[in-house]
Amino acid sequence: MKLLVVEDEALLRHHLFSRLTESGHVVEAVADAEEALYQAEQFNHDLAVIDLGLPGMSGLDLIRQLRGQGKSFPILILTARGNWQDKVEGLAAGADDYVVKPFQFEELEARLNALLRRSSGFTQSTIAAGPLVLDLNRKQASLDEQPVALTAYEYRILEYLMRHHQQVVAKDRLMEQLYPDDDERDPNVIEVLVGRLRRKLEGNNGFKPIDTVRGLGYLFTERCR
Repeated sequence: MKLLVVEDEALLRHHLFSRLTESGHVVEAVADAEEALYQAEQFNHDLAVIDLGLPGMSGLDLIRQLRGQGKSFPILILTARGNWQDKVEGLAAGADDYVVKPFQFEELEARLNALLRRSSGFTQSTIAAGPLVLDLNRKQASLDEQPVALTAYEYRILEYLMRHHQQVVAKDRLMEQLYPDDDERDPNVIEVLVGRLRRKLEGNNGFKPIDTVRGLGYLFTERCR
């Protein structure tokens, strides 16, 4: 699943990014409402986690804007304010659930999973690009209706590139997705994984969806739907 995390506190934002990535999600973590609105406009998301106490535009106003733009993905709010008025105001703005800081990650994860289960009938279950189809629920890929045997890391790279199709994705961003808590990992690992992925996807039909942009990263050239 693709999650959008909006949290201005850097340590908590990194912690949520790391733990949710380790749980198998594709995570975009941003610090303010303006960047969140950009991400929501450019990409599809399955769920958002939004802190109410954001700088500039508040979390409440962000939620109102997202709902006003027709974004229907579930929203879970984070708040350090535990009084009932804030919870009611957040839910009235369009949020679906809330967690009060400080919280245990296990509680947050349980609430996220419950929201995802309840909304599963309304969220995207596949991503397709030409003959390539990703099944987001089963974490499987098929090419020309034939299964493609991918390792867990190959799948995560492919899903991330397809979700960010026609955008250059830096190696560092892919490293963060695969190894969020390992700053010492050799970036050449990404080159090896992308090389293996290409060999599995490129066939005789001329389908070559992953380009290298020298000095910048990788580009999934096909438009996804």
